[in-house]
Amino acid sequence: MELASKLSLEIFGKPFILEKRIELLHAIEAHGSISKAAKAVPMSYKSAWEAVDTMNSLSPEPIVCRETGGKDGGGTTITAYGKKLLENYEVLKEEHTRFLKRLSELTDIESGSLKTIERLAMQISARNQMQAEVITVEPENVNAKIGLRLKSGQLLVSVITKEAVEDLHIAEGQTVTAIFKSNTVSVSLKDKDEEKEETDLSNRVEGVIKKIEKDVKNAKVLVDIGKHDTVVSVMPADVLEKLGLHEGSFVKAVIKASDIMIGR
Repeated sequence: MELASKLSLEIFGKPFILEKRIELLHAIEAHGSISKAAKAVPMSYKSAWEAVDTMNSLSPEPIVCRETGGKDGGGTTITAYGKKLLENYEVLKEEHTRFLKRLSELTDIESGSLKTIERLAMQISARNQMQAEVITVEPENVNAKIGLRLKSGQLLVSVITKEAVEDLHIAEGQTVTAIFKSNTVSVSLKDKDEEKEETDLSNRVEGVIKKIEKDVKNAKVLVDIGKHDTVVSVMPADVLEKLGLHEGSFVKAVIKASDIMIGR
């Protein structure tokens, strides 16, 4: 027994994209004819046109257009907006499938019991949560080193237990979330002549201080590392002053590999 669920999108409280309609759009794209597409799905010709009309009416831009004339007498095509919509739906479908798989792993359907399902809705207090691609997985005796590439192209290494790798089914090519607390990030000025040091125990990313917020005791430093990724560091206010950090400073942010958690 497995968990299953249909993925549908709504606009203004009305069904907009259903899986059957996605099949129809793919068929229209493949055949260039709504009559042939209706037979391929299958559905009636009338139902196919009603579905197309509904999608076009609810959509901010046309999804399907009907062309007339030409040597073949015209046909039905998917617009550029429609093709983009299909691409985005596939991304959502992949995440939806992954969620159901993870939910199945936490649910014992046969006995009717739920294990630790609360984890799926858990909110994490760690300030730094960044999307990353897994580029390497290197198992050791107890732990494993996970190589990560951020959206900016900068690299991180996370050290987690081999058990965690197995539980999360971590593999190369996956998209994961790198998670680390702001008080584990040390920030200092980047010397233009400084060579980048690569070690197994720490990570270094570079960027520009975008914003500084401080009170009497503490300071929060936001470092823009590119591609809309921001690393946040919290430090004592007097340390900020000693380091000479200010908005616009070109800096390096260092995080220990053991301080980086991974979420999926």
